[in-house]
Amino acid sequence: QVQLVESGGGLVQDGGSLRLSCAASGRTFSSYAMNWFRRAPGKEREFVAGISWSGAITSYADSVKGRFTISRDNAKNTVYLQLNNLKPEDTAVYYCNGAQYWGQGTQVTVSS
Repeated sequence: QVQLVESGGGLVQDGGSLRLSCAASGRTFSSYAMNWFRRAPGKEREFVAGISWSGAITSYADSVKGRFTISRDNAKNTVYLQLNNLKPEDTAVYYCNGAQYWGQGTQVTVSS
């Protein structure tokens, strides 16, 4: 059993930055590839970024490449998502995911 808890969301201005964290409980955290997804108002959930269990391989949605960075610290059971140069269209609830496990989400709001 793994529990995921996101934090770090908030309200920022266009061009601002945030760092999201996803704290995982459970001894098998380091064996999971981890992902960030988001759901904007009125839209379906979409993939944002993913990272392999070791952190060696990352992938990003085209809409966030060059602006967002995913990383992980297996010693701290935590996955991060650095969000830079935020745009109003990045406004969404951001969710952490690993295998079949999901966090409750953290709200990111970008004002223009």
